[in-house]
Amino acid sequence: MSCSLFEFCRLQEFKTVRDFLFRNEKSEPVEEKSQTEDNELSWDTSDWESAWEGGDNKEEESTSDKKVADDAGGQGEPWLQDCVVSLSPCADLLVVAREQKAAFLSAKWRTDDSGREEMTLGVSWTGTLMLLCIFTSCLNTFFRSSTGRPDWTCVVVGFTSGYVRFYTESGVLLLAQLLHEDPVLRLKCRTYEIPRHPGVTEQHEELSILYPAAMVTIDGFSLFQSLRACRNQVARAAAAGNDVIQPPPLAYKKWGLQEMDTIVDHSSVGIMTLCVFDQMKNASILGGFNASVKGSPPAMSQYVTVGSGPYTGFYYAIEGSSQPLLSHVAMAVASKLTSALFSAASGWLGWNKNKNEEEAPQKQKPKVEPATPLSIRFGLPDSRRHGESICLSPCNTLAGVTDDFGRVTLLDLARGIAIRMWKGYRDAQLGWLQVPEERSERDLSPSASLPRRHALFLIIYAPRRGILEVWAMQQGPRVGAFTVGKHCRLLYAGYRLMGVNSVTSQGWQLHTQQVCLLDPITGALRTVNIPFHLALSDKKSERAKDMHLVKKLTTLLRSRDTELDILESEARSILLDIKHPAVKKQALESLLSNKNTPVSCLVNITRALDDTLKRQEPEEVDAGLLQLCSSQLKLLQLYTDIQQLHSATDVEESDSLEGIEEELSRVAPTLQRYAQFTPRPSVSFAQDSPDSPLPAQAFLSQLECTEDEEVKVIRRSETEWNQLGNFLFWSCLCGKSPLHKVCYTLQQAGISPQQLLSLLLSVWLHREKEVLQKPEENVRNLHRLLVALSNMKGAVEESWDPQSISPWWQQVRTTCVQSHNAAAALLAALVTHRAAKASITSRADSKFQSEWEAVSLELEQWVVCVRQLEDVLVLQTLLLVPPPPGATGGATVQCSIKTLLEGGTGGIADSVSKWVFRQDISPERLKEILQKRGNKEADDNVEQRDEEERHEKEKSQEDTDRTAELLLALCQRFPHSLSPDFLFAHCCWEYVVQWNKDPEVCKYTSTHNVLSKISTSPEVSITFIVKRFSAATFLMEKVGKAPKDRLCRRDVGMGDKAMTSFLGCCVQLLNILMEADSAVEEVSAPELSIEEAWSGAEGPASIAELALEQKGVHYPLVQHHCLLASLLHAAMTFSVKVKPFSLFDSKGKNAFFRDLTTIQLMPSGDMDPGLVSVRQEFLLRVLTGWVQAIDDPSSSTPLPSSGPRAEWWPSLCLELGSLLQVNPDILRRHLVCELYSQGLDLRAEEVGNFFLVYSSFHGLRFLVDHENLLKLTLGTKTTWLGVDPHELRCPLIPLPQTSRLVGRLIEILPENHAQYSLALHLLEAVEVLTTED
Repeated sequence: MSCSLFEFCRLQEFKTVRDFLFRNEKSEPVEEKSQTEDNELSWDTSDWESAWEGGDNKEEESTSDKKVADDAGGQGEPWLQDCVVSLSPCADLLVVAREQKAAFLSAKWRTDDSGREEMTLGVSWTGTLMLLCIFTSCLNTFFRSSTGRPDWTCVVVGFTSGYVRFYTESGVLLLAQLLHEDPVLRLKCRTYEIPRHPGVTEQHEELSILYPAAMVTIDGFSLFQSLRACRNQVARAAAAGNDVIQPPPLAYKKWGLQEMDTIVDHSSVGIMTLCVFDQMKNASILGGFNASVKGSPPAMSQYVTVGSGPYTGFYYAIEGSSQPLLSHVAMAVASKLTSALFSAASGWLGWNKNKNEEEAPQKQKPKVEPATPLSIRFGLPDSRRHGESICLSPCNTLAGVTDDFGRVTLLDLARGIAIRMWKGYRDAQLGWLQVPEERSERDLSPSASLPRRHALFLIIYAPRRGILEVWAMQQGPRVGAFTVGKHCRLLYAGYRLMGVNSVTSQGWQLHTQQVCLLDPITGALRTVNIPFHLALSDKKSERAKDMHLVKKLTTLLRSRDTELDILESEARSILLDIKHPAVKKQALESLLSNKNTPVSCLVNITRALDDTLKRQEPEEVDAGLLQLCSSQLKLLQLYTDIQQLHSATDVEESDSLEGIEEELSRVAPTLQRYAQFTPRPSVSFAQDSPDSPLPAQAFLSQLECTEDEEVKVIRRSETEWNQLGNFLFWSCLCGKSPLHKVCYTLQQAGISPQQLLSLLLSVWLHREKEVLQKPEENVRNLHRLLVALSNMKGAVEESWDPQSISPWWQQVRTTCVQSHNAAAALLAALVTHRAAKASITSRADSKFQSEWEAVSLELEQWVVCVRQLEDVLVLQTLLLVPPPPGATGGATVQCSIKTLLEGGTGGIADSVSKWVFRQDISPERLKEILQKRGNKEADDNVEQRDEEERHEKEKSQEDTDRTAELLLALCQRFPHSLSPDFLFAHCCWEYVVQWNKDPEVCKYTSTHNVLSKISTSPEVSITFIVKRFSAATFLMEKVGKAPKDRLCRRDVGMGDKAMTSFLGCCVQLLNILMEADSAVEEVSAPELSIEEAWSGAEGPASIAELALEQKGVHYPLVQHHCLLASLLHAAMTFSVKVKPFSLFDSKGKNAFFRDLTTIQLMPSGDMDPGLVSVRQEFLLRVLTGWVQAIDDPSSSTPLPSSGPRAEWWPSLCLELGSLLQVNPDILRRHLVCELYSQGLDLRAEEVGNFFLVYSSFHGLRFLVDHENLLKLTLGTKTTWLGVDPHELRCPLIPLPQTSRLVGRLIEILPENHAQYSLALHLLEAVEVLTTED
């Protein structure tokens, strides 16, 4: 066993993090909003506005380099090198930051394709921590826990302003403090470690912050208590909705590091005590010959810095030489804070001040305490060398230092010297790994009570060469090297959980990753696994020799050119030469898992090892190794026996199935249709084929031997389970193997009948296509296998009472109920039903010996199960009908008895409604199909047609008729669950759900409205529509006209054309609601029931049930909303400028978008004349727009039923006028005026006989063309026309139409009318002009 890289986590959304960190943020202009209108409206719009509002706009300082942004464009480019990356010790929070932006990735668990759970890191928070500061190159995360388990994670951030801020894992600021007025260079944390040896100084927790010329240390215990109190305060403030109280400052020590030119990194080694000799040596060097020496050496805190002048510096601070600093608080409270202090002294510490009282001191610049000077004790001078980083070992005795010369130097911190140096590691990244010795190797030794040994390894990542190396300490060799890429990041925390002491650490289990390697290209997080024995330098170590033999065996197994005889002999020799039992077990497992080794070699090698172990003394043999050899040898023998039986030529004769032939013939047509629609994969691989042989290695991995010498099947993934069942039983099902011998062999091996039955049913259901090719033969073989398994010992209990449920047959029934392969499940149920009936009959005959037929609860359960499976088969056949080309709706739904029962009473109708949507069946066609259920008149009419006409339509109608036939057959099997009302309700709901996913497809909404007319649940659909309806209303109110496509997509989620159609559909739906409310007393509610076989359905209530439980709508309120929808639809259709709410008074505005079942205060009485005038002007402009839309007088084609040219717009305007208290005569006059002005005389005459006023328009048209003649005829009386000729849109009208119009005018006017003589003169003038033409 050697070093290895193990991937334990994978980052999700890593590209999203990169795009967020390197995105050029630009401030977007904020759209102007009408404040007067917003203040006027009083309804709550937060629920619908939040769905379409964008994020906040944030400005970013222009400090990023353009080249860095360009480098972020490629996935494989070193964009991560320009970011600050930090990983928590438990590897469940990763922070990636650049400049002001940061992204937090939290741990998540998911299940992969093989069913295993794996950990991933997904983005949990992104944002800008502070806008006025820029991230420095240090960022640390750590856990704090009081029980040994991680409670939560804190992120510590240092800024160039000198501030240090503490955040939660969700980006909430806990604490911020200005400790020094220089940029923060590094953040280092030291946590509690359990001393492994007596006499070792116990190190306390500490957070150290490095500045260019100073260093601040914060005691870990007080920091832990402060942060915990701050977190609790933030949680309470968030729950109560109050402001977060400013917490008290931290207690810290500040050292001014002197006598060193430049400092770029540091390490806080901890408290140390010199021995007596070192104390005397230092005293004599510093004080001379007459120096005095204290009796006890003082305790000192050691700090090591790297930089230049000198290259490495050693500082020692004697404990007690500097008091902790606590700004704004008396020195009396400078001791370590506890949770009791925060709870008892929260008042006088200033935690309960009002916000106004805090604003003044917060604006003042915080007081910065001066640093205590600390001189350098000694260093490693090297004028040309500049240190770059230092990495402290877990044992605090060694440190690795990198420099600008590409060297890595190993320092002995106790002696202050360099003991080793590596070259050729430019820009190296360092980490440490401490590996404990395996516990099992020392448990039986006399020195088992001694502490466990630990091996220390230095991890060096060289990005220039893309290599990761592992070196044994202190003078050990390189024990591992990996090629990992040139853009990775080595993440080494150097600390563990905070908030732990000698008491709380007892009995805890640390699950931390010491060193992790992050690959930005794949997003993989990998850790280094190093065995302890690699640190052993003894060349005669048996374990090291055994590991060498394991490597040799691995190389031999990987070689494909080796002959089988040589492979077997060398592998046997290597395996027998290994001494250590654990290593020998590992080698045997590696051999058995190798896919290239033949079964014969595995058997011979395993037998040789087993014989060798048996010849040894029992005391010298490892029991686990011997058990492994015997169990694997037994499984290999079983694998060989099964293979030989499958290749045997003596096949047993199959028996006949007299009782099941009728059942097969009855379901044969349905099985054939089901087989036609079963999808077939277009591409398959040889290794994935079910006919491919099962390797012995896969067979061994799925079986294990128990202590009772029985074989237990291990169920892993569904694919492996099916492969094992296919290997055991498929040849028997095809009739190619002696099934009784196979069952006997499996029984002798000790496999339980229940597991064999599960494997048999699994392969039967999995290979449904092959089963349906020869159903009779396969069913016959399945029956024989079921009987053979049932006769095994332990299958059917001897004490089973036929009047109760048998667990054996219940297992088959449960599998069939859960299966999505309806045809195979039905055949298995029919066979099992016959086998169970024969078993119960034989038991009854042996017990009673009578001619009475046995009646059992078990048989009744099978009758119900067969009935349900037949229904599911018909339903699944219908669902497998391929949709028309270009149809939407997703993949085919796979159903089973279990899914239908869990779907509740509406599960069947829900599946059919999804199929109706996918097939794109129109509501009229669906209604026509369902009407054929009770009569055959349509079939009789088809037979009476002419044969030639029927032959022409036969091909085009073949698919449609087949679909209708399947749907009718299904409705006959589900008369209650698929009743018309029930099915229409579910189809209505399905269409509105699909429309909500794609609002641009207006066909969904129109189809939904048609279905709502014939269903019982139009109220349920309002849930999806009201949100977009209100958004469209407020958008038009905001812009004051028909909005453009961009605004519609932004606020409503659809284009302007789709929005127009949507508003028209809203009008239809609200009209349907009013019609339904009007007829609620005349039509009784439908009775909902379910078929007897499906009465056990348990699940959510169906759509129809929910609809019947809905309260009745308030008719005036629905009519009020329908009026609004009609006005919006008209405004969008004809592009009329209007603010919808300006057409209503305050009562009408407040009633909008309320629950339609509530009673609201509606507008009543006479409206304000000014409001009526605004309404009248809007309706007149709508009529004008409609007339302009039908501007073709010569066209004789009828108007369409929808769109701006629809013929119902005038009647709608008149209806709206009556609701809006607008005089309908004014609307009619305006309409006739517009029609005559447009030249649409016939349509004008249809509106009304108001020719006393409107005939003047043709006179004006006549005047335009024949002005001189008309003046001669009429003299000076032409001024009675009163209209500007330029206002007419169509002045050129044929004279016969003008003559006809004047004649009608003379008929209407009385002879004593003032204009009667003028009309006669006008008629004469027209006739003269007509004669001249």
